[in-house]
Amino acid sequence: MSLLRVLLCIIFPPLAVLDKGCGSVLIVLLLTLCGWVPGMIAALIITTRKV
Repeated sequence: MSLLRVLLCIIFPPLAVLDKGCGSVLIVLLLTLCGWVPGMIAALIITTRKV
């Protein structure tokens, strides 16, 4: 994972998971609207997950 991706997860989580699919973006967007920290954690988990 690149430094740019980590910074995107911290600054704007939905943008960091844009390439992971529509479902991931919606989940992270909803969590970010509920609170910045849950959205950031979900984005970090989704981007570091190996498929």
